[in-house]
Amino acid sequence: MREALTAAATRRVTRPAPLRQAVYDALTELIVSGSLKPGQHLVEAELAEHLGVSRQPVREALQRLQTDGWVDLRPAQGAFVHSPTEEEAAQLLGVRAVLETYSAQLAAQHAKPEDVEKLWELHQEGVDALAASDNERLVAANTALHTFITSITGNAVLAELIARVGQKVRWYYTPIARPRGKEAWNEHAQLIRAIAKGDADRAGEVMRKHTERTTGFYRKQLAAGTNQD
Repeated sequence: MREALTAAATRRVTRPAPLRQAVYDALTELIVSGSLKPGQHLVEAELAEHLGVSRQPVREALQRLQTDGWVDLRPAQGAFVHSPTEEEAAQLLGVRAVLETYSAQLAAQHAKPEDVEKLWELHQEGVDALAASDNERLVAANTALHTFITSITGNAVLAELIARVGQKVRWYYTPIARPRGKEAWNEHAQLIRAIAKGDADRAGEVMRKHTERTTGFYRKQLAAGTNQD
């Protein structure tokens, strides 16, 4: 764990933020990014040292992380990064597929020329990240593209719901971003074309298939025991 934290260049928690929240956010990001991997043992003292805090806020954060499904606390063993099950992935990604499909339909109805131009810029960033084999940049580009599509809809409730599942979706997506990359970004291009034409039905169908393929790819990786970046 010490090497993973060092490699991730973990920044020390800034004091002005509520400490327990800052520690929670820092640990969540380490999990989502894959710096702390599923099944990895989390040692309070080591986490506290790397985050520059005492063990108490780390302990509090681990309790909350367990409640939110990021960490498993095992009696007499300690804390471990949660390993998502196939069923958990299916449930979360299934909900995401419904929300994102609706988002794509609304985006097609509301997109302005400048929105389409921005979508192509975000798409190019993803293509460039894929060419550079930069996984962190690739995941960020994927998140940015989907987030912008949602912003085009102007639906605040939809944006809030997607944001709620977005972090765990990113966690699941990180290990498969490169192996699924070429296909995924081709699908993104199809989606942008549908949005540009104002074809809500086509945009929704492309997004539905896109999210289903991502879900299927993830489940295959999980079943094969190769869900590692």
